[in-house]
Order: sequence, then structure tokens, then C-alpha cells
Amino acid sequence: MRPLLWERVAEGRVRGARKSPMNDAQINQIVEQVVRRLSSELGSAPSSAPASKAPAFHSRRPGIFDDLDTAGEAANQAFKAWDRTTLETRGKVIESMREASRRAANELSTMAVEETGLGNVKDKIQKNLLVANKTPGLEILRPLAYSGDHGLMLTERAPFGVIGAITPSTNPTETIINNAIGMLAGGNAVMFNCHPSAKRVCSHLVSLLNEAITSAGGPPNLIVTLAEPSIQTAQALMKHKANRLLVVTGGPAVVKEAMNSGKRAIAAGPGNPPAVVDETAHVAEAGKNIVDGASLDNNIVCIVEKKSSPSRRSPIS
Repeated sequence: MRPLLWERVAEGRVRGARKSPMNDAQINQIVEQVVRRLSSELGSAPSSAPASKAPAFHSRRPGIFDDLDTAGEAANQAFKAWDRTTLETRGKVIESMREASRRAANELSTMAVEETGLGNVKDKIQKNLLVANKTPGLEILRPLAYSGDHGLMLTERAPFGVIGAITPSTNPTETIINNAIGMLAGGNAVMFNCHPSAKRVCSHLVSLLNEAITSAGGPPNLIVTLAEPSIQTAQALMKHKANRLLVVTGGPAVVKEAMNSGKRAIAAGPGNPPAVVDETAHVAEAGKNIVDGASLDNNIVCIVEKKSSPSRRSPIS
């Protein structure tokens, strides 16, 4: 009896072990051959035309999709499941995300610098740990009750649903960790369009966070992103029917685009703050703090000092 196709594939791998590793195209071809062989034997061969909304082969990584429609559908289904999840489980999921981010801080920081060419590993580690540990979670979402002469009012926060988020190259992983913890704590799911120059590290992080979520009892695909993000996919995300709210971190152009999208938008543009040294300053300490702040991550971040100005009465004026 002739060997099955996957046996022949395995045999070929052993015999060709000294050759260079197979690329994605070769792996996809083998998978397609196996599927067609099995489908033929079962009498249900699939159509040769690719499905328009099917996830790509690399979507075996949790949360990574080839197109917005499929990503949006997955995030919407995840949100529905998340909305039925208990607050106790939600809290466990958030803590699992924090722990996964802490464990991966060194790796993510190194990958981000290598891929984007921006910043430095030491400062990115500190930034990743900061957002992993300090991003507010369920603790700030307590119900508020007011009573008085005219009755009682109870206020509880409710989720938007699926949020569309756009992230920068300067803080690629830090923004995802911060956004994801806050959004999921509020009961939402999120679709990320990451900066194209940071797509590799961002996809890796999205997969890690999805694994952390499911390991703590949450649904898959609460966080989704595209394998090949671009300016065009960012523009499409802003108009996509799957999301009701936009959260955008970036420069003036992307912020303007979000504000003109027709949707509610929370947008963070450039900060570029000055540091003012007045007459009350301890000059040596002020100088050190300004240098430390301005040099954070090689000064690529908009929240760090970009200019220093002494007041007229300052000791250094």
C-alpha cells in the first residue's frame, strides 16, 4: 500500500534535512495538498477559489487575521462571549495579561528596537513594565451611588463593544498593552491597526495576550490585528462597521483622519512639552530631571521634554 501523503511529507523532511528550511509558500502548498487529499477521500473536495474572508495560514497565531471583515467578525463574537463573562473571571484575565506582559517585557523591547530602529531597549523595558503594572483595571470601574431628597441614582459603566485602535511606531507594544488592559477591563474587545513598521512585534504581542486571556478563562480573539497593516487598512478601520469607538495614538494626520471619521474618537496627538525652570527650582536637580526625561527612549516619545526655558527670575536666566 502506498504511503499516505503526510507520511511522504514527513519522509521528505527527513531525507532533505540538510536543505534550507521551507518557506511559508512551500508550507501552504503542502497543507493545501493534504487538505485536498483528505477531502477527495471523504468525497467533499473544496472549491479551488479561495474564500474572500478566510483567515490566512498564519492566523494559527491567536488574534492575527488577513482582512478587517474576518477580524471584525471574530472580535464581535468574542465581545458577545466576554459580555456574558463574570467580573471575577474578567479580573483573572486582566491579571493574566499583566503577568504575560511582564514576562515578555525584555523580549518585546528588543524586538521593537530591532524592527523599528527607534528608541533603546533599556527604556522600552521600563515603559512596558510601567503599562503592565499601572494601567487601571477593574478597580476604577466601581458603581457610583448618589442619594438625596429626591431619590437615589446608581451609575454603572457599560462597554462600547468592539473598539478600533491605531498604534504608533514609537510606543508599539506599550500602547497595545495599555489599550488592551483598559479596554478589556471595561468589557470591550479591540481591533488594532498597528504601525506597519512595527507589525512583527505587535502581532507577536497580540498572540501572547490572546493566549494569556484564554488561559485565564476568557474567549479567544478579544484582541485582533492584521498581519499586514497599512495606511489603507487604518483608514478602513476608522469606517468599519464592527467598531463603535476609535482610540488613536499618533501624529496630527492620523488624529485628523479619526476626528473626521464620523465616529466617536479618543485621539492623542503630539505633546512635545517644554520644561520651565523658575526661581523656586533646585537647579542641579531640575537639570538632571530634564536630561533624564528628554533622553527617555532617545527622545522619540512626544510626552518627553523637547525644550527647556528658564523664567526671568530663574537662577540660570
